[in-house]
Amino acid sequence: MGEGGIAASRSWRAGALLLAAALLAAGLAYTQQQGPTLEPVDALVPSDYDFGLPGWAPNPMEPAANRTTLAKVELGRRLFYDKRLSRDGSMACASCHEQARAFTDGRAVSRGVTGSPTPRNAMSLANVAYFPVLTWANPLMQHLERQALVPLLGQEPVELGLAGMDAEVMRRLQAKPLYGPLFASAFPEVRGEMSLATVVRALAAFERTLVSMRSSYDRYRYEGDTDAVPDAVIRGEALFFSERLECHHCHNGLNLSDTVLHERNRIGEVAFHNTGLYNLDGRGAYPRDNIGIAEITGRAEDMGRFRAPSLRNVAVTGPYMHDGSIATLDEVIDHYAAGGRTIKSGTHAGVGRTNPLKSSFIPGFSLTREERGDLIAFLQSLTDEGFLRDPRFSNPWISQERHP
Repeated sequence: MGEGGIAASRSWRAGALLLAAALLAAGLAYTQQQGPTLEPVDALVPSDYDFGLPGWAPNPMEPAANRTTLAKVELGRRLFYDKRLSRDGSMACASCHEQARAFTDGRAVSRGVTGSPTPRNAMSLANVAYFPVLTWANPLMQHLERQALVPLLGQEPVELGLAGMDAEVMRRLQAKPLYGPLFASAFPEVRGEMSLATVVRALAAFERTLVSMRSSYDRYRYEGDTDAVPDAVIRGEALFFSERLECHHCHNGLNLSDTVLHERNRIGEVAFHNTGLYNLDGRGAYPRDNIGIAEITGRAEDMGRFRAPSLRNVAVTGPYMHDGSIATLDEVIDHYAAGGRTIKSGTHAGVGRTNPLKSSFIPGFSLTREERGDLIAFLQSLTDEGFLRDPRFSNPWISQERHP
């Protein structure tokens, strides 16, 4: 596809950029009525909220104009699980981000209120506060407050489907008696205003608290508990961080991703990679609805480049890759061991190993059966079981009223 593929996707990209511009405008000018208004969410500062982090972990950054407070978090948690925030009342944010799956949905790609599939796999929200850019392939999306507007209002694709329904949504929330006091407590500076502005800020505050840093591997690596993991995990760790496999170049540090931002690394590191998942035309083409950051930059060399996700809780976040096209961890290892995926037939046929745009960190490798088992044991040790069940992140409606 090459240049032609990018040209074919220009109408989609133009729409995406227009939406991004509209969302940016919404983020900078949330409220138009008289009275107190909210400051834009631009400047970042270290958070002083108590996230319950282990002693070795740094605090994330957050907008100075939306400091995390318990009142915002409690409101955001209810909104996150509230199906009133969808066109027909059938979905909530949590519909595509389930706690037991580390806030993914178990589907190859998500589906919105229309039932139509979106192009992308739902990313885990675990440790989302530590990412300087959000989503799979948008270097412009840097704030959770603005990102939340995409599933709420976006039309290409439709997710929660609330475009043009701001007033109706506020009526729904106002009809729920408990929301008045919650908004008042969370946003006293705007007198408890219920608006899209305060909704997305509360959602962002809750999402920033979804911190996962208490896996058995964390206890071993960062807390010195040598009994926390079996020997297979230690051998698997050595393989993972070896130059032979190269995994660590894209998956490293506290979040096991090379894109990270926190109080000890305030500049932020951002990277996007082509892993040889596709090669439709022999020149590096990817499917037209999923060409990576080339959708934003328009540059041919950015075809197929996506952000490396965190590998925390990776054993429970399948299917994998940006389009959910790889079902299991075993198959993910097959892909990287081959130096890229070969698809023998169909519209996506091609040899990813020979993709000329592929990252140099995907050379391929071989593993014995025992080594493969060790590598999988290491990946499984990244699961934070407490995070998957933590009541602070659970659905608050279930025990109180069986919210539909």
